Amino acid sequence: MSVFVLDCSVTMSWCFEDETDEYSPSILRQLDESESAVPWIWTLEVANALLTAERRGRLSEAETSRFLGMVQGLPIMVDAAPPARTMDEIVALGRRHNLTSYDAAYLELAIREGLPLATIDERLRDAAARVGVPILNR
Repeated sequence: MSVFVLDCSVTMSWCFEDETDEYSPSILRQLDESESAVPWIWTLEVANALLTAERRGRLSEAETSRFLGMVQGLPIMVDAAPPARTMDEIVALGRRHNLTSYDAAYLELAIREGLPLATIDERLRDAAARVGVPILNR
């Protein structure tokens, strides 16, 4: 079974129809045959995006619960590396490639584990290309 790093931009596009493109649903379909890895920050990013959407009236509590149930049923493995162990590399990648610490965490995991990355974030895609991390294709 293949494994890839899944970022929050792809995950949240499954929740919001206006943020979905051709790429994101294809990544969701790949999870039928693959597993994904995420840095620990992914859980906080997803939760924050859902709470923000509720506060802005984009989602109801019931819709948030349904989405969480769907995501929790997917083969998504949260990285067990202690954040303190990866912090230096995350800061270095963020600095070098002008990324947020959140995006640098996805790139760091992909580099460390030698995995392709699934993202719709252009800046993260560009940084991945510069360091030789492949972007997962449809």
